[in-house]
Amino acid sequence: MACTACHGAQGRAGPDGYYPRLAGKPAGYLYNQLLNFRDGRRHYALMTQLVDPLTDAYLMEIATYFSALDLPYPPPAAPAAAPGVLQRGQTLALRGDAALRLPACVACHGEALTGVAPHIPGLLGLPRDYLNAQLGAWRTGQRRAQAPDCMAHIVAQMGTEDIHATTSWLAAQPLPASAAGRKPAAALPATKAVLPACGSAPSPLGKPP
Repeated sequence: MACTACHGAQGRAGPDGYYPRLAGKPAGYLYNQLLNFRDGRRHYALMTQLVDPLTDAYLMEIATYFSALDLPYPPPAAPAAAPGVLQRGQTLALRGDAALRLPACVACHGEALTGVAPHIPGLLGLPRDYLNAQLGAWRTGQRRAQAPDCMAHIVAQMGTEDIHATTSWLAAQPLPASAAGRKPAAALPATKAVLPACGSAPSPLGKPP
């Protein structure tokens, strides 16, 4: 399969941290990203070339295949950031910052930060450089999502130091030890916070992926 040439055996992630893990990601999220590359909301010429001739239904098949893979994660890299930076990152990830109108990462990405099925990805098990690149791409408009693009709105409220703090803390966190704990949650956690609306493409199969 062409995907594994860059994303690693069984979609475990490429060795350089540039190509992210596919295995175990929510199917709806993977499907949306394939559409985004094909339709110009994300920019990487090789990905666009690969998915451009593929139908929506086949993209959904690819997403469903990788989503079903339940594989262990490697341990996270030791954090290089200072303790104060990591503390700020933990605060933003777990509680957000009301003064900056920043919701906590856990409010959308799940209490364990392993994602929420079917459309919201987990944030653990990803290299800091990859996380920085994605948030930077949202800030510059190089990465977009189906409207309303909630992540573009959130990242626009974040300063460079807060992005660095958040990604440093996230990249240093281990995945839950159990296979069940690593799976995306079935529903968003309960919260009183007002969360931004997020867009998503409908499944080509006429049902949730």
